Amino acid sequence: MTALSVQLYTLRELLVEDLPGTLDRLAELGLAHVEPFRLTDYAAQLGPALAASGLTAPTAHQHVVGTGAEDEIFATAAELGVGTVFDPRIDPQRFETVDGVAAVADGLNAAAAVAAKHGVRIGYHNHAEELLSVLDGTPALEVLAGHLDDAVVLEVDTYWAAVGGQDPVALLERLGDRVTAVHVKDGPATPDPIDQVPVGQGTLPVRDILDAAPQALRVVELDDTRGDRFQAVADSVAWLRAEGLA
Repeated sequence: MTALSVQLYTLRELLVEDLPGTLDRLAELGLAHVEPFRLTDYAAQLGPALAASGLTAPTAHQHVVGTGAEDEIFATAAELGVGTVFDPRIDPQRFETVDGVAAVADGLNAAAAVAAKHGVRIGYHNHAEELLSVLDGTPALEVLAGHLDDAVVLEVDTYWAAVGGQDPVALLERLGDRVTAVHVKDGPATPDPIDQVPVGQGTLPVRDILDAAPQALRVVELDDTRGDRFQAVADSVAWLRAEGLA
């Protein structure tokens, strides 16, 4: 069965209040993995909290390209046992031209060489803009993929892909094994994050999405929702298990 994780940005307020306790609550759901964000901001607290909870962080989000802090970021990731660091957002304007996308790829490729020194990989995580931008008939995210070294992987946020006007199932099929993780989300695919709902309670074809990337780590995330976000995570995990998807 494909592994299941949770993007900790979903529970950002709870992490500020009680990081160890929040990780313990996730472990009590039967989860084994989480996906931290802004990794270097709280690494000193995160490491002991992960160890105490029994959770691991195979992936994480951290802005990398253009920071000049690549060695620090990847060293921190390695210390925490993070195998892949996904740059979660790069200036959307850079995806408006082919040259701009190629330059983004150059930055990711250069970062991959630094990551390799630390035994870590780098990848990129999309929002809607990289799909809304279509260059010579091809979504900018796919143009990016064509310029990336094999060492650079992708985490496809399937919800934002749908918001960007793309069929997430077809997108995943086209990107293939380049995709090593997916953000599993649900809702009406509107630009407002508050419309997101627990997985299984919206209109996205979640089973088809996951079937299109069977090799990918499945990461539950809600950028926001109208209800309690921890309960939404619990409901998402329960639904995925009940459906045999986790």
